[in-house]
Amino acid sequence: MPADGEMNIDERRKYLKRMAGRYEAGDRKARNLLLTEMEAVVGLHRKSLIRLLGEPTLDRQPRIVSRGRTYGLAVADTVGVVWESLDYVCAQRLTPVLLRTARHLARFGELRLTAEIEMQLDQISRASVQRLLTKRAQDVYRLPRRGPERANRIAKSIPMGRLPWDIKEPGHFEVDLVHHCGETSVGEYLHTLQMVDIATGWSERVAVLGRGQRAMEAGFRRILQRLPFPILRLHPDNGSEFLNDHLIRFWGAHIVGLQLGRSRPYQKNDNRFVEQKNDTLVRAYLGHRRLDTTAQCEAVDGLYDELWLFYNIFQPVLHLTAKEVVENRIKRKWDEAQTPYQRVLSKEVLRSEQETKLAALYDQTNPRQLRRAIYQTIDRLWAKPKAIPDQISDHRETTGHVDKCTALRTRTLTHMLDDGYPSLA
Repeated sequence: MPADGEMNIDERRKYLKRMAGRYEAGDRKARNLLLTEMEAVVGLHRKSLIRLLGEPTLDRQPRIVSRGRTYGLAVADTVGVVWESLDYVCAQRLTPVLLRTARHLARFGELRLTAEIEMQLDQISRASVQRLLTKRAQDVYRLPRRGPERANRIAKSIPMGRLPWDIKEPGHFEVDLVHHCGETSVGEYLHTLQMVDIATGWSERVAVLGRGQRAMEAGFRRILQRLPFPILRLHPDNGSEFLNDHLIRFWGAHIVGLQLGRSRPYQKNDNRFVEQKNDTLVRAYLGHRRLDTTAQCEAVDGLYDELWLFYNIFQPVLHLTAKEVVENRIKRKWDEAQTPYQRVLSKEVLRSEQETKLAALYDQTNPRQLRRAIYQTIDRLWAKPKAIPDQISDHRETTGHVDKCTALRTRTLTHMLDDGYPSLA
């Protein structure tokens, strides 16, 4: 990249084309002055300028002989093995330790090194490593993207936008659906229906098998039975699993005075609170593996019951209190960390019997034992058979933890902390 104020090669050629006519028409003294001026403008030596101006054309000539490949497949495979062994770190972190780690892995028989490969690994640049990693990531199978669909007529009547970050009143929920299809979307599979309250950070999750009307309605009924305070507003994305006649009718019948909104198409950050919790409260525990049976659905619901208690009652979170622009940068201020349970209590929206029930849950629960129970539930979940096995390579872990390579390829969350809570991971 050229420095500030410095011309790139195309800009220099364009300038020289403008000056070429004056240079050809001038005498010796005029040409000398023009060369001095061009030398100061483009930063080239006057001998280089004379050579360029003497050529038949100043247009850049295409490369006739392609440049040979510097790093072959052996180097690319070696970089890939080291990259995987270090848990898919970025090229900037990988390049300095590339040769040392490759030699270390060679001692255990993970790869084979030759003198030529070692020499190339020693001299390879970070940019070259990044290109090799990019090509390797492109070879990974991805789910096909869906084509354009018919516009949802119900969505047109629902206002678009994003909920403010400084809402004080509990009951304004962002809603989203997390897919657990693994690497194939064939057949029915589990989804996580998640709702996050903006004012308190209170989170509700439930597993649903499929996205049909009955499954979605059953999921919302389960959430409504457990939620300790009323829903004032729902803010899903534009998915037809939310915006359809059946659910609109269900919400109108069961939630009095409900306000309904939706995020703008292709703007995931409009639902930034629930999108962040999709990562820290769903993917962090279940990863990207396929779940597609009734037994797995019941097991995931049991896990979410434990996570409901663990997160809402015991996990402290920060809440954004102020934002200001200082020297073209946004400065954010956060309040003191509190659990969602404490924030709900401070809002005074709970009935006395609800306060008593939550207080009893807090007093009777050992959070460390609850955390151990959560991971035991995850282990039991993976022991249950699947309807369609995952098409996953052998190197993928068999636990529910997220494969970082898959996470980096599939996450599309951008500026997740723009207006929300900081990560709990």
